[in-house]
Amino acid sequence: MADTVHRAPDRSMALDEATLRPGIPSPPAVAGHPKRPQWPTLAGDLASALEDRRIFVLVPFAVLFGLIGYRILPAEPESWALAASGAALFALLLLCRSELRLLRLLAIAGGLWFGAVLLPLHAHFFATPLLVSPVYGAFEAVVDEVLSEDESARRIIVSGLVPDLPRNAVDIRRARLFTPPDPPLQPGDRIRAMLRLAPVPGPVVPGGFDGQFGAYYAGIGAYGNVTSGLERVASAEGWHFRRMVDGLRSDIAARIAAILGQQPAAIATAMTVGDQSSITDETREIMAGSGLAHVYSISGLHLSIIAGGTFFVIRAGLATLPGLSQRLPVKKLAAIVGILTACGYLMIAGGFSNTPAFRSTLMLGLVFGAILAGRRALTMRNVAIAALVIIVFDPASIFRPSFQLSFAAVVALIGAYETLRRTPDGDWSAGRRMIRAVGGTALTSLIAGLATLLFSAYHFQQTAPLGVLGNVLAMPIVGFVIMPFALVSVLLMPLGLEHLPVLVMGWGIEVMLLIAQWVTGMSEGLESHPLLTPAALVIGLLGLAWFAFFTTAWRVIGPLAIIPGVLLFGFDRAPDVLIADTTQAVALRGDNGFSLVTGRAGTFAVNVWSEQYGEPIEGRPADLRCDSHACLATGIGGLRVSVVTDRNAFAEDCARADLVIARLPAPLSCRSTAQVIDAEDLRRGGVHHLIWDEAERRFEVRPAMVDLERPWRIRER
Repeated sequence: MADTVHRAPDRSMALDEATLRPGIPSPPAVAGHPKRPQWPTLAGDLASALEDRRIFVLVPFAVLFGLIGYRILPAEPESWALAASGAALFALLLLCRSELRLLRLLAIAGGLWFGAVLLPLHAHFFATPLLVSPVYGAFEAVVDEVLSEDESARRIIVSGLVPDLPRNAVDIRRARLFTPPDPPLQPGDRIRAMLRLAPVPGPVVPGGFDGQFGAYYAGIGAYGNVTSGLERVASAEGWHFRRMVDGLRSDIAARIAAILGQQPAAIATAMTVGDQSSITDETREIMAGSGLAHVYSISGLHLSIIAGGTFFVIRAGLATLPGLSQRLPVKKLAAIVGILTACGYLMIAGGFSNTPAFRSTLMLGLVFGAILAGRRALTMRNVAIAALVIIVFDPASIFRPSFQLSFAAVVALIGAYETLRRTPDGDWSAGRRMIRAVGGTALTSLIAGLATLLFSAYHFQQTAPLGVLGNVLAMPIVGFVIMPFALVSVLLMPLGLEHLPVLVMGWGIEVMLLIAQWVTGMSEGLESHPLLTPAALVIGLLGLAWFAFFTTAWRVIGPLAIIPGVLLFGFDRAPDVLIADTTQAVALRGDNGFSLVTGRAGTFAVNVWSEQYGEPIEGRPADLRCDSHACLATGIGGLRVSVVTDRNAFAEDCARADLVIARLPAPLSCRSTAQVIDAEDLRRGGVHHLIWDEAERRFEVRPAMVDLERPWRIRER
């Protein structure tokens, strides 16, 4: 039996080789010396991938690069140019429909073009003008969505804003509001209140999260808050699906909070209904330091445990019934239940507004759909289909970390599965199965951690050095205690029997928090805060595309090539001066780190800067001198910075400072003697990031907003 199993691969390999090289006879096998498999050549692997029509796997990558190309354009492309290029591609497709190689190239070109036109199309249907200046007054509006709420505040999305006074009319589709927790509100309700509507802020650091870009494509034209007089003037009439779902989510969260302590309840609520608003900053830091921050954000992990676990339980249960299992397609029935479970979880997790959950539900739907069709479920082709659907549904999401992290992790895991897949060698004991499960968890965590490392470092400027350890220790608790009992507790809530399973879920969360705290403590001194450029993400995407396309060991060249690429082109320098656009904060780097020339520590911009650059920003420069006209300080390398508050200081400070910062217009003569960042620069470019060049005795100036002519930028109309 052992000899038969050993020789079978050799025969199939000889057959494959003979098939690939017709007309060349295979050499005879030498007795006692089985033929060794040959290492596949790169050209052979490329030909095999093309023959297998794997070019489809590269289409979503082409769409992504098309989206990136559109995003970085300095000005909006002409509609006629996009239409003409699309018509040219279609004509080439018709002319070359018999040339297979050209069709494959056209598929990639078509993906690039489709990516370039997706955001303009999405803007046509969903985007909104952005509010230019603050507006105060009484408004009526309709509640579209309740994003989060706790005992002190609530975040909602409203539409149809109607002012009491015509002069307060705003040309926006929707607005995001902070409101008091009372009165209770549900989607479809009409409210009335005194509002302060403000323009959506831009990025706080160059290359950072761009609120204006995201809000524009989400149809949100302003941020605001209720200043007084919030009242519900009309309730939604009839049955409203969104209101029913939000009521269900609120009821689940309230029942969990009634049983568990504050932080276990906050994490349980996040993992059950997707509301993270009650998780404290301290808990977030502990979870992030241990590599477990992904646990409280509903994504593929949670949906796989819930829907996949349901699939296996249903399948195993039906298989124990001899008569039923032989008459019915048990596996397909279990897949149907798995799909329904995933959709139900998506509903209570926030529906389509929870993009990571929707993305994961779609992927699971493809997996279970493949089972129903009798095909292999975990394939790179299914990943490509899911990615394309998500990109079409929400193209702006590809610039957010959630899409990039989950896309990179799924591609890496499916690629590893394709490479390492093998048939189990017989029945395993319970002990070996447990060891295999733990080993599989460790390997999965390692692969996903390596795949997302670059994207995490770019977006969060930190790494979890012992994240694999944290995941190996905590994932069994998440997979076998927290999530199963979360499902059981929700199913028992209509009967009022949820107390015990919620307690067990809470116990699991407390154990997970202890593990996270221990791993974070072990990680002290090992953390790094890399500062990467957007080029690093493009390099990472190219390496990921290579890994997805090839099917043999040659696929590892892509990930390995990322390392020198990032080392050469991906690292950035930290700034020496930071200037806020909407507050008075000006941070200056000295010999002992950053300090504030003006402004206050703890403000939003200063906190984001501290997180972005991995160092505290507080205190004042030792040599800071201020009077009623200006403040003067000296930074690293002896650079002199003046913050002018009165125009009478320009004459003196422009002559003695290397950099003059003013929130009022500076005279033209000042720019001939010093570098100047004045009110107009801040209005147009937003936050400014400056790097001192000692040799040139000048600053490299990087405004956070450079695409001033794009439709998502706030400008006077």
